[in-house]
Amino acid sequence: MDEGNNAAGSAQDISQMSFEQALAALETIVQQLERGDVPLDHSISLYERGEALRAACQQRLDAAQARIEKIVTGADGRVGGTRPLDSDG
Repeated sequence: MDEGNNAAGSAQDISQMSFEQALAALETIVQQLERGDVPLDHSISLYERGEALRAACQQRLDAAQARIEKIVTGADGRVGGTRPLDSDG
């Protein structure tokens, strides 16, 4: 069971993980759960860890999206300003 925990990154604090590390750990957990060969108690622990990793990844994606701005060009091709990526119009 420890091997699964290490592969899922549980030894590392989620707040210290990069987005890529957290996503890889989440993918490992999903694979373990999909195999269905993990005891129930361990499955619950993995699910809880996976939910925490998912939330951390979503938070980082939301923060990145907030920083990304879409360049708005005029008909003449010149930059006319910026607006948030998710804005309409």
